[in-house]
Amino acid sequence: MDDTETRVRQDKAAGPGRREWRILAVVLVGSFMAVLDTTIVNVALPSIAQGIKASSEALEWVVSGYALTFGLALVPAGRLGDRLGYKRMFLAGLTVFTLASVACGISRNPAELIVSRLVQGLGAGIYFPAISATIQRQFSGDARSRAFGYLGGVVGLSTALGPLLGGVLIQLAGLSDGWRWVFLVNLFIGAAGIPVAARVLPRRREREQHDLDLTGSALLTGVLLLVLIPLVDGRVSGWPLWSWLALAASVPVGAVLAGREVRLARRGGEPVLQVQLIRRHRSFAMGQALALLYFAGFTSLFFTLSILWQQGLGRSALQTGLLVLPFAVASLSTASNSYKFSTRFGRRTVQGGLVAMFTGLALVLLVLHLAAPRPDVWELIGPLFLAGLGNGLVIAPNQDFVLSSVPKHQAGTAGGALITAQRIGAAIGIAVIGTALFGSGSGGQSGDGQSSSAGLMPSLVHTAQTATAVNLAFVLAAWLCTFGLPRTLSAERAEENA
Repeated sequence: MDDTETRVRQDKAAGPGRREWRILAVVLVGSFMAVLDTTIVNVALPSIAQGIKASSEALEWVVSGYALTFGLALVPAGRLGDRLGYKRMFLAGLTVFTLASVACGISRNPAELIVSRLVQGLGAGIYFPAISATIQRQFSGDARSRAFGYLGGVVGLSTALGPLLGGVLIQLAGLSDGWRWVFLVNLFIGAAGIPVAARVLPRRREREQHDLDLTGSALLTGVLLLVLIPLVDGRVSGWPLWSWLALAASVPVGAVLAGREVRLARRGGEPVLQVQLIRRHRSFAMGQALALLYFAGFTSLFFTLSILWQQGLGRSALQTGLLVLPFAVASLSTASNSYKFSTRFGRRTVQGGLVAMFTGLALVLLVLHLAAPRPDVWELIGPLFLAGLGNGLVIAPNQDFVLSSVPKHQAGTAGGALITAQRIGAAIGIAVIGTALFGSGSGGQSGDGQSSSAGLMPSLVHTAQTATAVNLAFVLAAWLCTFGLPRTLSAERAEENA
């Protein structure tokens, strides 16, 4: 054992100090930016539609395209982080993300915006694995649970505060061009965060060599596109034959991907799908499934509420942002202390959080049904607050359960794989919810991005109920996955400390 490794172990035995918490603060700023942009754009969708004449399918791609490239970049970026160092990946990705944000803000048409969002998601995917890997390496035991708890708090807070911040920016800058500042604000955060990260984040002396599995990544991209393109564009076209053929083709392509990844794992390679980790660690497999299903059901809720509140009910972007404030407050309150609950109650913390989320969504559905055609914000405060309490008890504890069983030299790869499931789940959720919300071919908008006829409001209130019911199904499926998690964290930590 060399002197560097000895010092690292001695420092960890003494507990995290100011330096470790400064490092955590820096990477949490990065996580805030990346996750914020998954939901801040939701409240800006009507403004985008008016400003650059974006159709409903273009709006779905603005949201799901970001989540898709974000998710697809995570595993290769995690492996490059293990090979090249997490600091380099964090700085490179944050730079790409910041520049792409500027490109989004100055886009002149929907095509430019969608391409810029794809690049922005790529940048987020490049640097995000470094966040969980840094926590994995800088903290251990209860301190790691606390750090992941803060990460979960930031994820939950940024997800829910995105609509509020977007609403404020649009209110100040105007409906036609206010959406641009939703993206341009990242320039100021990135300009401050990049030099601080360059100074504070530690350099890794040791290197782990990992294969990138570009073929597997390409096949996985193909499978997802064969699912997402029909769900978004096929709906608008009235479900033509090509859309059904594409969905059907995703099955054999997925089978080819699975077979190839299994063979690669048997030969000692490193597939993009973590076959060996899935086989050896049930908590990793079930935690990934839980993350995919939960993010499909939870992030798309804000897409539905934003479209309903503005295009369906004619409320402002700021009113729409204030609508989800109870969710944000509740999510922060439980997520920042979730490590205490997960340490004491084990997987029952995640199970309880999912029950609270399910109950909150069920109450949202009930309010939309009983208060139609004009639900009021006051009727939704309680249900959204309850759902937020549940959200804060799911994300960080699940991440802690999953990554605590993974060898530290695979921290970047495993962290990237877990968040890949979250982002892919979000992309799939938006596509599925968009189909439920806009209906077959109606879209709620004409091709020039303007709202359709006067009958739009009651139709959106009705389809929002269908979309919320789909959210409930996703959350229920995620709850079933919790029974594959270990009952407590003690067994995982015993293995870690052995």
